[in-house]
Amino acid sequence: MLFSEEDEKNLRLAGEVLKDQTDAVLDLWYGYVGSNEHLLYYFSKDQQPDTAYLAAVRARFGQWILDLCNRPYDQEWLNYQHEIALRHHSTKKNKTDDAKAVPIIHYRYMVAFIFPITATIKSFLANKGHDAATVEAMHAAWFKAVTLTVILWTHPYINKNEF
Repeated sequence: MLFSEEDEKNLRLAGEVLKDQTDAVLDLWYGYVGSNEHLLYYFSKDQQPDTAYLAAVRARFGQWILDLCNRPYDQEWLNYQHEIALRHHSTKKNKTDDAKAVPIIHYRYMVAFIFPITATIKSFLANKGHDAATVEAMHAAWFKAVTLTVILWTHPYINKNEF
């Protein structure tokens, strides 16, 4: 990933920049998901969105933004990434929230979401008046961190001895 101490510093700065913008970030992301039937499907059963499930996931997604920027990437963090992975996979999908939704988020969407989650964050990183080079450094660190978490989240989808 070429993740460095400089990336850690820039992620911490990104966390400061994003901490009071997480609702706006989530509004953008949820607007995107909600406006695409093929994505809303993963929060639905019989074509009806489970609004309680959407709300619970939104709260965790907001915390994920802050955790991605601020928490140390230690064993505790790795363990939680594995838990998140299981919650996307049929292993534990819907169980945390007793949700009424389809039983798995297909692998292709997890990988495909790296781009929108990365591309859309840049304007939020620029909202606090940092110079272009600092915004770019925060954005690059964010991209690496998002890519790393998605790699970790794909673990349950990979066959034994093939991850």
